[in-house]
Amino acid sequence: MDTHTSSRTLSNKYRPEIDGLRAFAVIAVIINHFNKDLLPSGYLGVDIFFVISGYVITSSLEGRESKNFLDFLTGFYERRIKRLVPALVVFVLITSVLICLFNPDPTPALRTGITSLFGLSNLYLLKQSTDYFAQSTELNPFTHTWSLGVEEQFYLLFPFLIWFSGFAQQTAKGARNLFFWVGALTIASLIGFIYLYQVNQPAAYFLMPHRFWEMAAGCLLFIGFQKRVGIEQALEKVPPLLVVAAMVGVMFLPVSATVPATIGIVVLSAVLIACLKQGTAAFKFFTLEKVVYIGLISYSLYLWHWTVLAISRWTIGIHWWTVPIQLVVMLLMAMGSFEKIEKGFRRKTQMPTRMGVFTVGMYAVGASSLVSVALLANSTNLYAGTRKSEQIHLPPDIYAHKGCSNTYRLLIIGDSHAGHFDQEKKKICSNYSIDIQVLAEDGMPFPTAIYSNPFHGTSKKKVIERTNKLQKLWGNAKVPAMGKGAVMLSNRSLRYFDHKNSDDSVNSVPVRYSKGDTDKVISNSQFFDEWKRNLSELLTKYSGTTFIYALPNPEFPVLSVAAPLCKKEWFRPTPSRYCFEAGIRLEHAKKHLYFKTEIERIARRHDNLLVFDYFDLICPNFKSNCNVMSNSNMPLYRDAHHFTRHGAEKVIERLSVFLNAKDLNTN
Repeated sequence: MDTHTSSRTLSNKYRPEIDGLRAFAVIAVIINHFNKDLLPSGYLGVDIFFVISGYVITSSLEGRESKNFLDFLTGFYERRIKRLVPALVVFVLITSVLICLFNPDPTPALRTGITSLFGLSNLYLLKQSTDYFAQSTELNPFTHTWSLGVEEQFYLLFPFLIWFSGFAQQTAKGARNLFFWVGALTIASLIGFIYLYQVNQPAAYFLMPHRFWEMAAGCLLFIGFQKRVGIEQALEKVPPLLVVAAMVGVMFLPVSATVPATIGIVVLSAVLIACLKQGTAAFKFFTLEKVVYIGLISYSLYLWHWTVLAISRWTIGIHWWTVPIQLVVMLLMAMGSFEKIEKGFRRKTQMPTRMGVFTVGMYAVGASSLVSVALLANSTNLYAGTRKSEQIHLPPDIYAHKGCSNTYRLLIIGDSHAGHFDQEKKKICSNYSIDIQVLAEDGMPFPTAIYSNPFHGTSKKKVIERTNKLQKLWGNAKVPAMGKGAVMLSNRSLRYFDHKNSDDSVNSVPVRYSKGDTDKVISNSQFFDEWKRNLSELLTKYSGTTFIYALPNPEFPVLSVAAPLCKKEWFRPTPSRYCFEAGIRLEHAKKHLYFKTEIERIARRHDNLLVFDYFDLICPNFKSNCNVMSNSNMPLYRDAHHFTRHGAEKVIERLSVFLNAKDLNTN
C-alpha cells in the first residue's frame, strides 16, 4: 500500500492522475477483499501502490535542498512520520479494542497490530508462517499492514541510495549512478522473488528484499524519463485505456499465477504512469474530482477497509445486503481519518522542529503499543460474547475409574485426540454401555515416537519425557484380554508421520529421531517405517488383545482462528460461512487415504487389529465440502483438529455402531 503523500512539497511535480491511479488500485484491493471470486488477483492493487511509491518518492527527492546528509535523512524521516504515524496509531488503537470485543482469543491479531506500529508486521506474519491467501488471514484485522512494513523497510534503504549516488545533490553522474545501483538491486530482487516464491511462498510475499524490485521499478521509470526523453515519448503513444484493460485482465488471473501476474502488473503500472497524459480518455477519468479524492484518502481507506471487513466476519458476516453498509462505513472512517488526522498533522505548525516531530512520533507509537499490550493482558475481560470455552482436559496418570456395571471395557491410549473420548466418558458409560479408561499425553502418539518441533517450542528432551510418561502409563495399565474388551489407539497421526499431507504450517516441520538412537536424525519415511514396526511389534506382543486404530480426523487450518465463529452470539446470529466451507472433500480424502492405506496393510498381517474410520462423518460422500457443523447447526470442532464435546459425542455414536458391527460391544 503506497503511503506517500500526494500533496507534493514540490507542488509543480504533482500529477493528479497518479492519485486517480491510487484510487484504481485501492478499489481493486477492496473488491478482492470483499470476495476473491469477483476479482481473484485484485490484491495486485498493492503492487500498483509499490510502483507509484517508488516513482513519486524519487520525484520528490530530486533536487531537494539539504545542508548535508544528516539534514537530508532527518528531513526524509520527518515527512514519513507526519504522513504515516498519526493515522496508523489511531487505526491500531481503535481496531485493537474492536477485535477484543468480538474475538475470544485476539492475541495473534493484537501482536500483529503492535508490530505494525514499528513497521515489522510483515516479519511477524512470516514468523507465524502466515499464508496470505489462506482464509484465516481474513479474520486478523491487521493482516494488510504487511505492505506498510515492506514500504517502511524500503524507506530505511532508499534515502541512502538517493544521497550517496549523488542524485539528491544533482551531481553530474548522480542520476546515472542511481539508475545502475537500483537497476542491479532490482535484477537481484526480481530473481530472488521468482526463485523464493517456488520454495517458500510466504517469505517471497512478505520480505522487503524480494519486493524491492517493485518500488525500484517506479524509481527507474522516473530516472529513465529524465535522461532518456525518447523512451517517454515512445511510451506516450501507447493507448492508456488498453493498458488499463490489460491490468484488469491480469487481475482476473487465478492466485496460482501470482508470479507472472505480479510481474505483469508492475510492468503495466509503469507503462500506464508513462502514457497517462492529458488529452486521453483515461487521463480525464483518472483526474475526475471524485476519483482523485479516493486516491487522496487511499492510505486511510486501505487501513480501515480491512478492519470493517474483519470485524464484519467476526459478527454479522458479509452478505449482499451488508455490502452497502460496509462500504459506507469504510468511506466514513477513511474520510474522517484523512480530514481530521492525515491533513491535520501534516499541516500542523505547533511542532516547528524535527526533534519535536521525532519525539511526538516515538511517544505516540510507544504509548499506543503499551495500550495494545494492556489490551493483550486483559482481552478476556473485554470479550462481549460467551466466555466459557471448551478445552480438552487430558486425564491424569492412571486413576481409579469406577465405570458402570456389566459394560464393555475400552482402554484408549494416545495423544490429545484420545482425550476426545475422555470428555464424554459419562455419556459413553450411560448411553452406550462402554466403560472407558483414557491414557493420553499431549503431543505424543502411541506407539511412541521421538521428534522435536522448534516452531511449537517442543524440544527433544521434553518429548522424551512425554514418551517415558506414556510408556509408563501403558506399562501399568490393565490391558483387556480378547473378548473382555479392546485397546483403541487414537493419534493425530498425519502431523507426526506425513507432514506434507498434514495441515501444519511449512515452518513447523518436526525434526525426527530414531527411537533406538535418539541422537540420530532420520527422514520422514524412516521415521514412519520405524513407527509401523513398533506398532507391529505391539500387536504381536499382545496377540491376545483386540486393538482398534482410530484413523485421524480431517484437519481444518482456518478453524485455528475461526472455530469461535461456529458458535452463535448476540452479535453473530448465525454461524459463519467458514464453518460450512471448511474444506474440499477431495483434498482431505487424499490426505486421509495415505494413512488409511498404511494402517490397513498392517491390519491384514495382524488379525487382532481393526480399523475405525469415521472420515465420512465430517466429509460425507454425497457432499463436495467437508462440514464442521452437525445437522443441528452445532460446531463439531473447537479448533483446527480437536472436537468439541458435541463433536466427540457424534464420533462416539459412530464408534458404538462400529463396535456392534464387529460384535465387540457385548456384555
